Amino acid sequence: MYYIGIDLGGTNIAVGVVDSEGRIIAKAETPTLAQRPYQDVIRDMALCTKRAIENAKISEDEVASIGIGIPGVAIDGVIVFCTNLGWHDIPMEAEFRKYIDKPVFMDNDATVAGWAEHQAGVSRGTNSSVFLTLGTGVGGGIVLNGKIWAGEHGAGSEIGHTVLVAGGDLCTCGKRGCTERYCSASAIIRMAKEACAKNPENAIMTAVNGDPEKINAKIVFDAAKAGDPVALDVFDKYAHYLALAVNNVISFFDPDMIILGGGVSRAGDFLLNGVKDRLPEYLFYPTLKQPELRLASLGNDAGIIGAALLGQ
Repeated sequence: MYYIGIDLGGTNIAVGVVDSEGRIIAKAETPTLAQRPYQDVIRDMALCTKRAIENAKISEDEVASIGIGIPGVAIDGVIVFCTNLGWHDIPMEAEFRKYIDKPVFMDNDATVAGWAEHQAGVSRGTNSSVFLTLGTGVGGGIVLNGKIWAGEHGAGSEIGHTVLVAGGDLCTCGKRGCTERYCSASAIIRMAKEACAKNPENAIMTAVNGDPEKINAKIVFDAAKAGDPVALDVFDKYAHYLALAVNNVISFFDPDMIILGGGVSRAGDFLLNGVKDRLPEYLFYPTLKQPELRLASLGNDAGIIGAALLGQ
């Protein structure tokens, strides 16, 4: 049997046909066009799924289930909220099954990415792991005792909205000082703009031809790798905050492994070593064995794979 994984994003919908080992057999994509009624978006999700099944050269009878990763919270087949799409209390399962009558499983997109790494990626074989997705925001995916853990009310893995700096910067969620405001790609850009305003003679500004609105995380990290002092200062602050966040995860969960994923993780060993170098000064009991800190291995496919394997 095969499993369908759907990565529902604010811009695109990506669908994959996945086998029982977590391998993607075929894909299809379509624009989300989220401003439309939810019924239209779900119809296009189903049509895109049918195309992926055709691309895989299998029949719908060979599909065991549908899994969907969403940027929000879902309970009992209903999307409770999905802020990127402006959705609240959407009957996703009932609507989707009008087109393809298969069991539908849903979970948060960061959670399914963490599940993918646990089932088919870098944390495969571990008993417990915590996945941190470092992108525009910060998400979390928690696996405890070999099972997804999202709390009693579906919001247990919102690591990005734990407070890292009391009274800190205002977050999009309305609180101040959230981890997301200090450990995301958006945080890197904000810190770089602030640093460049104070000292505009640097490699970051050279790379963007003097336009700070063109700054992105990769440009900052590339300049830091090349030894630019301003970029190195920004990276040092970012790695400090991320090490604090990782330490908080260790103190609370003590998993076998912590995985860094999302766009920021493409900085590779430069990022990983930066966090590892700073982590010891924050650890509660440094002589104990600590969780292994690794980079995610499945890239953009993690959302599809993890969603698909919800149905196993």
